[in-house]
Amino acid sequence: MRASSERVLGEFNAGKTPALARVVSIVENHRDDFENILGELHPRVGRARRIGLTGPPGAGKSSITALLVKSYRDAGLKVGVIAVDPTSPFTGGALLGDRVRMENVALDTGVFIRSIATRGSLGGLAAATREVADVFDAFGFDRIVIETVGVGQSELDVARTADSTVLILVPESGDAIQTLKAGIMEAADIFVINKSDRPGADRLRNDVELMLGLRKGVSFDKVPAHHGVDLKKFNPARMAREAAADPAARMWTPPVLRAVATKQEGIDELVAALDRHFAYLEESGQLHARRRERMRERVMDVVEQKVRGRLWKDTGTMSWLEQQLPSVEEGRSTPFSVADQLLRQSAGLVRGEEA
Repeated sequence: MRASSERVLGEFNAGKTPALARVVSIVENHRDDFENILGELHPRVGRARRIGLTGPPGAGKSSITALLVKSYRDAGLKVGVIAVDPTSPFTGGALLGDRVRMENVALDTGVFIRSIATRGSLGGLAAATREVADVFDAFGFDRIVIETVGVGQSELDVARTADSTVLILVPESGDAIQTLKAGIMEAADIFVINKSDRPGADRLRNDVELMLGLRKGVSFDKVPAHHGVDLKKFNPARMAREAAADPAARMWTPPVLRAVATKQEGIDELVAALDRHFAYLEESGQLHARRRERMRERVMDVVEQKVRGRLWKDTGTMSWLEQQLPSVEEGRSTPFSVADQLLRQSAGLVRGEEA
């Protein structure tokens, strides 16, 4: 490791915030020594709770994030925030405007906010989000709040990154059919209906609870197993709500909470739900399972990054690939056969044995 990296790492270990910012920049941009730095920090990773906040654009994610951070700070906890903003496909820049909405907590010395641009990465998060979260974890934050860019139904990266995933919806988020669709609706651990003082909020909450009841089968947990049962008496939405509030339940049923961020309403309930979910994860063994899966995916991501970098940055490989394209165009070979040949002849390069 370079002397400059050792110096900044020493300041980082001493708890100096400027050093934290420098380490985050090194890791986010994959500068020299970033792997060595992450390796040094790895033994200290795994202490912080990671909370993901996601939802469609305009749902109030930043406002709820700020209120959640304030609540944790009032409890004496240190909080790191990773706010992901979209990158312009035209200029390559990003507004990073989430920090503006969190200005009331941004100056707190127990809070560190890092805005990250997606840089074209799909899934609602930036490519370096997990690595930056590891840096926050090693620095000693008690809570790490990850706010995604406004996402759609299939962007699930936050659920793979956080211990607990909160999906924030608003009355305009859609109808009952939207709640039944697969994707982020299935990955959320907690639902929050923000702007619940607007018309349609109660209906959306009922639709989400109905979806939970139908998908998990909680509405039939206590139905007697004999003929003649009047199923009209069993309301899936109501049973899902009761299951979510049952502290003795063996399985986690996501609660559907109301909130009005502009009035600072519903945050205490959200904090309590997050605490209950984390307790469930610990008691059920799911916390260890989720974190192990996160490590597995992390190793796979690193392998893919290294392979891509070694292959596609090698001028000889790219030159050879260009020579094969006429054969593919003429139908004498296929993309699959060319790929197989490329992997066979580039085995040493992939292993890092060739320059």
